[in-house]
Amino acid sequence: MSAVEVRGLSRSFDGREILRDVSFTVGHGEVFGYLGPNGAGKTTTIRILLGLLAPGAGEVRVLGRDLASDDDARARVGVLFDNNGLADRMSAADNLAYYAGLYGVEDPAERIDELLALVDLADRRDDPVGTFSTGMKRKLGIARAILHRPEVVFLDEPSSGLDPGAQRMVRDLILELSRREEMTVFLNSHHLDEVQRICSTVAILAGGRIRAFDTVANLTSASGRPAVTVSLADPGDRARACETVGRLPFVAGCDADGGALHCTLADPGATPDLVAALVGANIRIEEVRRSSRSLEEIYLEHVGRAEGGA
Repeated sequence: MSAVEVRGLSRSFDGREILRDVSFTVGHGEVFGYLGPNGAGKTTTIRILLGLLAPGAGEVRVLGRDLASDDDARARVGVLFDNNGLADRMSAADNLAYYAGLYGVEDPAERIDELLALVDLADRRDDPVGTFSTGMKRKLGIARAILHRPEVVFLDEPSSGLDPGAQRMVRDLILELSRREEMTVFLNSHHLDEVQRICSTVAILAGGRIRAFDTVANLTSASGRPAVTVSLADPGDRARACETVGRLPFVAGCDADGGALHCTLADPGATPDLVAALVGANIRIEEVRRSSRSLEEIYLEHVGRAEGGA
């Protein structure tokens, strides 16, 4: 069972179709990036997953349950929208204590101390939240969202409006959540560099449809598969190198360009075996590097196609 499942989801507002046959899954423990331009339907998808909106068609499940009708399942989920859900006149600790009471958190004082340390706000625990910077409020908002140790946490643009330093703090915090708290993180973000750094899998939503859904490694590889470029020390070895590589079962394709081989791999972990095979054939190698594109390039390509089709 996946942590999040979306199958054939569609939703319209005032006769305008926002989501069309959207399908994807998120595995347990993943940091999943949900990408798309403004108005693409990202927040609408999250609200449907949380049971706040009804789908027009299709099916959604979080932890195998329908959150619209399952109170127990809702208690296993955390969420952070644009509003951090904090009271400015209350201290950081009092804000968390208030939500701890709502969630029925056991040993709330211990949990609050733990989270304030995690988000690096322990020294500001008794200060009114209204005196905090935007980045500090965002970190405390994330602490609020995970206070009850949810299995899945939805973060809607957690870095929006933050300066680069605060963005990095939030990014590091999200990684820490996945590793230390063992949570599945569903991240809706416009910051593509941030997503490429921390997400294992992404889906790109544009024009109401999913335009790409894969691991970041596969999406950013030159051909949709892991790829490497091997620079030969002697370009005269090109023919023999191509023949050697062509016999390897984990190489899906290989093109030669001067003294370089551009190899597409069927197995993302096969680069050391490729190098070993060439060295074993007495072919000297000058350099091996991954052939890849940035997530931003992939994103703009898919969004451009969607807008062109529209």
